[in-house]
Amino acid sequence: MKITFLGTGTSHGVPVIGCNCDICLSDDPKNKRNRSSVYIQFDDLNLLIDTPPELRLGLLKNNISQVNAVLYTHPHADHLMGFDDIRALNMINNKTMPCYGNNYTIKEIKTVFSYINHNIQQGGGIPDVRLITINSNFLIKDKEVYPLPVKHGKLDIYGYRIENMAYITDCSFIPEATFKQLKGIDLVILGALRYRPHSTHMNIEQAIKTIKKLNVSRAYLTHLSHEIEHNKVSRELPENIFLAYDGLIVEVE
Repeated sequence: MKITFLGTGTSHGVPVIGCNCDICLSDDPKNKRNRSSVYIQFDDLNLLIDTPPELRLGLLKNNISQVNAVLYTHPHADHLMGFDDIRALNMINNKTMPCYGNNYTIKEIKTVFSYINHNIQQGGGIPDVRLITINSNFLIKDKEVYPLPVKHGKLDIYGYRIENMAYITDCSFIPEATFKQLKGIDLVILGALRYRPHSTHMNIEQAIKTIKKLNVSRAYLTHLSHEIEHNKVSRELPENIFLAYDGLIVEVE
């Protein structure tokens, strides 16, 4: 399994519009973050988790054109608003794109992008998608995908486990039942917004505690705000925990 981080930023992205903090003004490319998304490659299967606003830019930069399915964590704008760029993937592959999410996510996609339900073309292209509501594990080709129920404040959202890797972002609380689903993983990718507490996201301290509870060999923190300076924070993390950055590629055996 090969994982490419297309984006590692929070909802504002980094740099933040109009912000003159040291991190937003930094020349270090690891401090420049598109909204969060990952691309997961197997020998004959390519999965995308979320379609952020910069999806087109992330796919172009990483020379990605083959996607077999999209997994949605939740329908907030920073995870959804690149949805229309699925059109290009349709044209390249000449296939309908299956898109998976919980009931709330699928309903929101149908509402926000209501034009995909129109029978009469109004001008311009329409993403060719099959929206699939999931509430338990399912197969994409020969890969079993486990939706992981977690809390994003009061909102019920999904992380995903595939083989021995789990991706969980925008999470403030992981229920015990979900911890059981995570037993035996080697790698976790976990959202960690900043050092200060937040009502709907884990901060760095909470993420580290969660990772220690999972007892994984490696962990990467993502969904990072402009309060996180890559090199400084990296030096302060435990030796098996790393900050993700846009364009990072991680191999998982």
